Amino acid sequence: MVDISDSVRGKSIYIIQTGTKDVNNNIMELLIMAYACKTSSARSVVGVIPYLPYSKQCKMRKRGCIVSKLLAKMMCKSGLTHVITMDLHQKEIQGFFDCPVDNLRASPFLLQYIQESIPDYRNSVIVARNPGSAKKATSYAERLRLGIAVIHGEQKESETDEVDGRYSPPAVSRSRTMDVSVGVPVHPAKEKPPINVVGDVGGRIAIMVDDLIDDVQSFVAAAEVLKDRGAYKIYVLATHGLLSSDAPRLIEDSPIDEVVVTNTIPT
Repeated sequence: MVDISDSVRGKSIYIIQTGTKDVNNNIMELLIMAYACKTSSARSVVGVIPYLPYSKQCKMRKRGCIVSKLLAKMMCKSGLTHVITMDLHQKEIQGFFDCPVDNLRASPFLLQYIQESIPDYRNSVIVARNPGSAKKATSYAERLRLGIAVIHGEQKESETDEVDGRYSPPAVSRSRTMDVSVGVPVHPAKEKPPINVVGDVGGRIAIMVDDLIDDVQSFVAAAEVLKDRGAYKIYVLATHGLLSSDAPRLIEDSPIDEVVVTNTIPT
């Protein structure tokens, strides 16, 4: 139950709520608080959401849905008139909202950490964990005047490997005659390429950058490849450190030397 002790009529309200491992309760608390302020005649309701939950689900996947768009519509309907967040998984998520969105950046703090806390950072190379994060890695590399490497062939389940019936054979015709040329062609499965590093990391410090660290298995696999290619120290930098499940143990047992995240998600 939400009880507003003071009058908010005609005032600008700021609600600070971030996503944690208890994400669904976090969302409902935010929506209820925003609606309570809206119905109490607040002039504006600003949601300060350092980590926007479900931001990775911003694309259509098979027969799923775009969850981040649904969440954006719910937030606007509940009464939020402005949203302030940090490092959205995709900038296009801002277009899902019917209210202004400020997408702040954590990169200045992470760049400062690299320059002040990593010895001999000039001998580093910025690593993109997959081709999708190459743009972020390039941005860091340009600001630090460093080289870049990209890991290709990430070991993950290919989207087309999921069985959803899309390429199922057509229903059997009830007719006694059937043209054998009619039918759905067999859809070839994607072959997962072996994991490979594009760029030189031998004898260098490898710094992987990303917006979110949640399931760390891909980071661990990338670190093992970087170690095999000659990187003598491996850092992982990210804005949001969700680190769900047994992520801390996997990191401890991996070649990763240090993980650096901001405090957008409370520990």
